[in-house]
Amino acid sequence: MRLVLDTNVLVTAIRSRRGAAAEVVKLIRRREATMVATVALFIEYEAVLTRPEHLAAAGITVAEAENILDMLASVAEPVEPHFLWRPRLRDADDDMVLEAAVNGQAEAIATFNARDFGGVAEEFGIEVLTPSEILKRM
Repeated sequence: MRLVLDTNVLVTAIRSRRGAAAEVVKLIRRREATMVATVALFIEYEAVLTRPEHLAAAGITVAEAENILDMLASVAEPVEPHFLWRPRLRDADDDMVLEAAVNGQAEAIATFNARDFGGVAEEFGIEVLTPSEILKRM
């Protein structure tokens, strides 16, 4: 399955290593699922993951968060956005996720905020799924 991770999934994965979000990241690391991402999306991942509150909740350092991002970058399929689909959604950060999904021909967007991606499935044929739903399909 070709996926784009919403930032909230990545944050949840580092905060709770036993949950569905962490399992999705493990699938990506083992290349059992393909993560697609743009440079802009990775910059957002880094900005959010290295916030003090997330580091403290996860019990990791900035260097460890960067190691996680390096691992993901090493297995992710890079996507260069050719068409900007903005503004399409209410949140510009969600538009970045949508851009990566459309340009990377993702089958699904992994998120805990499906309402933020209203109409994406109908308009673009990209499913919006929670990590638990993704695991059930794999």
